[in-house]
Amino acid sequence: MNNPFFPEIHGKFGFGCMRFPKLGEEIDQEQVCRMVDAFLASGLNYFDTAHGYHSGLSETTLKACLSSRYPRDRYLLTDKLTGSYFTTEAEIRPLFESQLAACGVDYFDFYLMHAQNARNFEQFKACRAYETAFQLKAEGKIRHVGLSFHDTAEVLDKILNTYPQVEAVQIQFNYLDDGDLAVDSRRVYETCVKHGKPVIIMEPIKGGTLTNLPEECMAFCRELGKSPAELALRYAAGPEQVFMVLSGMSSIQQMEENLSFMVEPQPLNRAEAAAVDKIRGHLRSMKLIGCTGCRYCVDGCPMGILIPDLFHTLDFRSEKHDWNQDRYYRTVLTAEHGKASDCLGCGACEGVCPQNLPIRDYLAQIAEKFENQEDDDD
Repeated sequence: MNNPFFPEIHGKFGFGCMRFPKLGEEIDQEQVCRMVDAFLASGLNYFDTAHGYHSGLSETTLKACLSSRYPRDRYLLTDKLTGSYFTTEAEIRPLFESQLAACGVDYFDFYLMHAQNARNFEQFKACRAYETAFQLKAEGKIRHVGLSFHDTAEVLDKILNTYPQVEAVQIQFNYLDDGDLAVDSRRVYETCVKHGKPVIIMEPIKGGTLTNLPEECMAFCRELGKSPAELALRYAAGPEQVFMVLSGMSSIQQMEENLSFMVEPQPLNRAEAAAVDKIRGHLRSMKLIGCTGCRYCVDGCPMGILIPDLFHTLDFRSEKHDWNQDRYYRTVLTAEHGKASDCLGCGACEGVCPQNLPIRDYLAQIAEKFENQEDDDD
């Protein structure tokens, strides 16, 4: 069960800590503890967080539910250096130390340069972020230095040529994005292979898109007796250079289901691969918005627009022809938050979108479709 690239890792399935279960606005720490217990009891040991996840509460939740309850040799912990939290080289080390304290650990097993793209990379270079991470590794506070990535293969090639010391690369990869030119996941993966870098997979179910399938696609899964999550996660685990697949599980039920087939994931067989091809083709024909719900765009929106929620509402109406989404838009999503028409066009959302979505264009479409409708009860 030991990992072929990093023997200290057990298996190749990781607990992504971006989508913890919640009770209202608070993280459900009791359920998180149960999830941590189940995950470790299965023999797996890899956890992944970042300073901004759950508005800073992901790290402290891991302290409460993981590091304060288990000895340090029972788990591996990955954290990340995010560009929005520093502007100078001098700010990086204090931020790093605060992350260690928040997680309740003395070192990180992996520390990733977060959300690298052409723009962020220039900031990280100017602030000597990579050099600082390599020095922290030399001091024993980091075991492995890596990066997470959202851009083209050419940009990744430039980064890895500049910093060949990088030990692992985290990329978005799933069967819907495989071959999608906007995400460029296949060519990005091939660039990792070219440089001999082991790969961590994020967004294997594309923010839930590949589990919440339309009925036509669910029929393919039922024929095989497999869940959509199983097909998506096992697909992501398939490429040879992949050593870790992350899943941001939001309930103990999701975790138990995923553990049933991801403790030792098997490659897709011929029938399963054919079903995935059919599902991919159907989803692409629907031309849905490729949002994964990371919510980076919401954090920086000056008008407080719940962008991923508006996108989901538009997709749901398009997919299900559910006109109740019009009422939901007006009475729930925009009652205390910005409407799509409130968009200032500043582009802050597009600057941080890992999917490179034309968010402002989509918001204009949403405003046109939802804001000129009369409520049936009016």
